Amino acid sequence: MLLKIETEYYIYDSLEDLSEIQRSLLLRAKQNTHHAYAPYSKFYVGAAILTDDGKVIDGSNHENAAYPMCLCAEQVAIANFHQHRTDQKIKSIAISARTADKLIDSPVPPCGACRQILLEVAEKLKADYEVILQGETGKIFVIPSVKALLPIQFDSSNL
Repeated sequence: MLLKIETEYYIYDSLEDLSEIQRSLLLRAKQNTHHAYAPYSKFYVGAAILTDDGKVIDGSNHENAAYPMCLCAEQVAIANFHQHRTDQKIKSIAISARTADKLIDSPVPPCGACRQILLEVAEKLKADYEVILQGETGKIFVIPSVKALLPIQFDSSNL
């Protein structure tokens, strides 16, 4: 038997094509790239989580010379969410990236570890949420379901 996995997402050409809420959240993620600490890779990532009550939770990547010990922006934002907003659900997360060396003009998706973390948060909250991605410029991806980032999921039902 052969099964096919398809992912659906929206592609927008500019910030103006997004809703006001989506645009504001993505701009916040872009702003958070300026709070990143990436002295080695010069790859600055910002994330912003929107909760059901309209609050925004920030995150940015933080690296050190031992790369495997770095913290991704998504992980920092999720940790901040768990610390401060445990009574809420996530409505959306926006992620943006920039570098010091070249223009990033395409969306940068979360790494595999972050996809797993984002998925487990949705499972824990029993609530799906959208993912908004953009580099410094260029196309914007809006993925309606975080589950689409990791279509064959390892979750608590596997334990």
